[in-house]
Parts: sequence; structure tokens; C-alpha cells
Amino acid sequence: MKLIKTLIGVVATTLLQAACSDEYTADNGQFQLKEPHNTVIVNTPEGAQKGTLMVKFYPSVASSLDLAQTRCADAYRTITRSGITEVDRSLDAIAAYRMERVFPVNKEEEKTRDSGLHLWYVIKFDKQISLRQAAEELTKAGKIAKIQYCHELKRPTDRRSAYFEPQTFVATAATQDAELFNDPGLYRQWHYINTGDKTLIPGGTESKYTAKAGADVNCAEAWKRCTGDPSVIVAVMDEGVMWSHPDLQANMWVNEGEIYKSPYDNDGNGYDGDVYGYNFAENSPSISWGADRDTGHGTHVAGTVAAVNNNGIGVCGVAGGSTGQGDGVKIMSIQIFSGDFGVKPYNEARGIKYAADNGAVILQCSWGYTSSLANAANSKRGYATDEEWLNDCPVEKEALDYFIHNAGSPNGPIEGGLAIFAAGNEYAAAAGYPGAYGDYISVTAMDAAYMPASYTNYDRYVDIMAPGGDADYHQTHNGSVYSTLPPNKSGGTGYGYMDGTSMACPHVSGVAALGLSYAVKLRKHFTADQFKALLLQATRDVENEYDADGNSLWPKTGKLYYKYFAEAGESSPVRMELDKYYKGKMGDLIDANKLLDLVEGNGVILELPNLYVATGTENKQTVNLAHFFDNGNDLNYSVEVADENIATVIVEGSILTVTGNNVGVTTYTVKASDGQSQQADITVRRKANGWL
Repeated sequence: MKLIKTLIGVVATTLLQAACSDEYTADNGQFQLKEPHNTVIVNTPEGAQKGTLMVKFYPSVASSLDLAQTRCADAYRTITRSGITEVDRSLDAIAAYRMERVFPVNKEEEKTRDSGLHLWYVIKFDKQISLRQAAEELTKAGKIAKIQYCHELKRPTDRRSAYFEPQTFVATAATQDAELFNDPGLYRQWHYINTGDKTLIPGGTESKYTAKAGADVNCAEAWKRCTGDPSVIVAVMDEGVMWSHPDLQANMWVNEGEIYKSPYDNDGNGYDGDVYGYNFAENSPSISWGADRDTGHGTHVAGTVAAVNNNGIGVCGVAGGSTGQGDGVKIMSIQIFSGDFGVKPYNEARGIKYAADNGAVILQCSWGYTSSLANAANSKRGYATDEEWLNDCPVEKEALDYFIHNAGSPNGPIEGGLAIFAAGNEYAAAAGYPGAYGDYISVTAMDAAYMPASYTNYDRYVDIMAPGGDADYHQTHNGSVYSTLPPNKSGGTGYGYMDGTSMACPHVSGVAALGLSYAVKLRKHFTADQFKALLLQATRDVENEYDADGNSLWPKTGKLYYKYFAEAGESSPVRMELDKYYKGKMGDLIDANKLLDLVEGNGVILELPNLYVATGTENKQTVNLAHFFDNGNDLNYSVEVADENIATVIVEGSILTVTGNNVGVTTYTVKASDGQSQQADITVRRKANGWL
């Protein structure tokens, strides 16, 4: 299945590149935009935002655009014209009043330019002028490669709601068997540790298909070796995450250089007041989660990834740590939805790039476009092929490419990033895009009895399966996924149940984060492609497994459930023909402990890195030495530099800081308190024109 998906992606990408001129080169992973070509209008104006177009210029005019930006910045004015005669003539014709880069200038400008993202602009103009007319006018300039209409991305309507109940937690066998953490809600999280407890999930339509032992992501074994690491950051691209939730706050990513809701960009990353992430749905530093239109979706997803473990309250996260003090992986809130209120494509793309530029290595995306094979009565037809999606959504695709190629670090557990998407909930025989694209991971959903969830998409373009719950089948919300919710979305409890591939997806993101945390512990390093391959191998083939009594985990009789997509007031029993439609088409079940096994046996050992720094105290470089020494968090360090005239090096705790004094090359030696010692080079260069 994976091979087919990858091959389709390669063919489609090749076709698109031939038509549209963007391509990654094999040797450097950078965008190369070829010239000359006529302007391509990539999608249709129907339903698009009035008075707004996104355009991508050819590289030959980049210097003119830079000059226009600089002049306006110096004069404290908003740019309205490009400084390119042919383009400005068209901008005059459509009464354009604003022109801004999609991706703001920040400390990663060099990577931005290498990826061609500096060439994307948003143009605002008179709403009385038709979109088609404006786009055709801009094609006359001959300096624009692509024009994209702005279609707002909205979260698909989901008829299933969240369930909640007063917190009357009672210890059961599931809790006792785990003997791991003191979080009282862990016993409800069968999706982590499923003992087959029939008091928790007694069965519904067919009692023999109640909860089955082992139908989980195998956290019980994995947690004995690793529970998370705060250096691993997961960007939850969703509704806003309730960063103040008592079971999430300690594991929230915090931008130390910012002041929450500040009107100033204090840290120079291009965004004002972004302490816990950013609200790209409303272009605001204020992350929302409790408005009437909000559902709690982002907060629920975040809890599955990294709710704080062992803090004596609530629930656990897959990679939530073990001390209750914030030693789990970190959650960055990239808000692109507020209930049914969606995001403009340029702000969606900004959110993806923001995640990479600010340290996230996993992009958790429990959303996507409706599957092309969804029931037409329920939803609009989505993209059917890679070529359709690539042609229609180039700015989104380029931002995702940027994340995959530029997240992470050569001096951390992963170089590059992982984009993980929900496959969709239309019970369709194809995943929805973007997850369907071969570079990303698409997640299907199963229930507490090892079987496909009644709503899940399957077959084409899917990669892997994880617990998503199925209250409709089990006839109890205990068969859904239990996680964090805002108090006003949970009857004041702060916790509740949800179903969906949206709930399956963060299990895979959480397991991936746990695997990277283990890599940190073992000083292992992977490329994104290498780690993605391990993640897709870390699975169990439940279709061909049997329980202790010799019964197949995948019954040939199928699965009887009540169809929740029926007309209002209707509820008719439906039998899913598993062998006919789902067998071999769901992906295998993610297994956290298997991933840790694979991490242990693969990758390369991280050594102290060579450092490159520009002269001047404002250009200091820092390195966390704990990542490069065995048991590094438990050690003390000292450092010596061969030539202090070239560079000054100090160490505080495990953080080494380098300041470049004069151009040249020297060496630095780090000694750990247990006798370990490593040496590497420091290269100091002058800074010129904003780049080294």
C-alpha cells in the first residue's frame, strides 16, 4: 500500500512540475523556479475571498520586491506597489491597496529564500472588481509565476459530539495492571492500555465484540523505557489549545522571548505576542478555545499527545513525561480553526512555516479536505489525485515541503519534520488530502475491539492505524477516546470523550514524539525520511493475529453497528463487511514499544557539533551539551577554547554559548564530570547583508 501511494505521488509530482515549473533538486533539496513561463492561475474563483489574491513572483524580480519592502519599512508605511513597472500597472488597474509577503522576514530568512517562499505575496484590492478579472489583469505583467484564489479552509462538520461526565473515578483492574502513573483517568484510556476490561466497555450490539486486551498503542511497555522529553516539540495545528489547562500547562511550549498578547514582535520571529503559539485563524496572538463556536477539538488532541503524566489529576498523554513537572514533550498551539470559522490559505501556510521556524518537528493535523469518495449527500467532493491537490493548493504544499525539509536540526534527534494527518471520517475508500499525499502520514481509526471504526476512511493513500474510538458501535462513550477539554466544553470537568480519525491521529503523533524522545535519551539522530520509515514499521498486523483462545482479532462475520450518518431521527443497523472492503486497506496498528525497539537499533550517535557563528555579541550560538553525552542531563560540564581571540565559549549548566570575536577557525573541548570528553571546531565569519 505504501509503495503504491509513493509511486502515485512521484508520478503526479513529475507531471505537475512539467506544467508549473517548481521543483526540488535532488542534490540540495531547494526550490528552483524556472523561467520564462506564462502565469498559471492554479484554481477557480468560485467561493473564494473577494478582493484578495495570492501570487508567486519569478525569482528575477526578487531584488525589486526586496527594495520596495525596504523603502516602505524605512518610511513606516505599508507596501502597496512592487517597484516593477509592468506589475504596478496591473496593480493600479485593480485598485490594489496592500501588498505583503505571505511569509514575514525572520531569523530563518536564508531558509525562506532557499525554499522560494519569499516570492509569495498577498495582494488586497477593490472588492468590486471580480476575482477573475483581477487575476487576468495580473497575468499581463509577465513577472508572476502563479496566481492562487483564496479559498478558506474550514474544519469539516462532524455530527458526533463530545461526551463528558462528572469525575467519579474508580480504580479498576486496568489501573492496577498498569502500575505506572497516579492519573485517575488513565483507566478510561483503553487506547493506551487495553486490558479487555468489560466493566469499562461492556459491549453493545454484539457483546463478543467488546473491548479486547491489547487493542491499544502499547504504552504500558513503552513507558518503562521513555515517557517523553521537553526538547521535542509537537505543533498541534487545529482549534486553539487551552494552554492554561491544569493537565496541559506544564507541557506547553513557551516562547521565552515573547510577552503574551504583546503588540510587539519582541523576539523577531515575525509575530507579535506569540508565547504559546499563534492564532492564524484570526491573525492574533490570542489563542481561543472557549468561544461558543469552539468545540474543544484542539485541546482534546493536545491531551492525547502530551497531557501531563503522574500529576495526580485527570488523564495521561502518550508522551506526557513521568514526574508531573513538565518533563514531557512540548505542545505548540498553531490555531487554524475556531469552530466553523476557518483559516485563509496564506495564514494556514504561515502556521506551517511558523511551526518549523520555532522548533516543532512534528506537525499534528487532525483535519483535511473531504475525501473524493465521500458520500455526495454528506459533503463536497474532495481531491481525487495528487495532481488535483498540487495544482489547487501550491502555497499549502510549499509550506509543508518547507516543514518536512527544514524542521529539526542536524544536531538533534531528527533533521527535517513529520506531517501527520487524519485520514477522514466519511467511511470512504480513500483518504482525504493533504494526508493522502505520499510525503505525509495518513492515519485511520480503529475501535476498542481491534476493528475499523465505523466512520473511518480506508483503502487508497492510507498509511497507519490508531485508536480513534467508536461510541456508535460500542453503544457507550467509554469506547471513545478520553482526553482533555476546556471546562466550558466538558460540563466543568475539563475532560471528555471524542471519536474520529482526529482522535487516532494524535496517537501516532504522540508515539512519534515518544520515539524521538527516546532518540534524545540514546543520543540517536535520524533524517526525517529514516524516522518516518521506522514509524511505519513500528506496527502490529491485527488482521492476521489471534487472541489467547485462538480467535481471530479480525472476525470474518464483520461488524454490526448503528449507522450514525443516517438521516436525522433514523438509526438502522449496518454490518461492515471487513474482509470485502477493509482487509489490507487500513494500515497496521501503531505500536509505541516497537518504535522504541527500532530507535534503539537504528540511527547514528550524535557527537559534539562543529559550530558556525558570525562576529558580534548579538550573534551568539547556543548548544545543549546534554544531547551529546551519555546520561547528559545528570552531568556537569567544563569547556576550553584553543584561541579565545577567535571565539569566547562559556557553559552554564548544560548550555554552551559561543560568541564570535574575530574571523577564523579554532577548536573547543568539552569535558563532562564523569570523564567523557569531546572536541569540535568553531568557525567565525563576518556577517554581511543579513547573511553569513
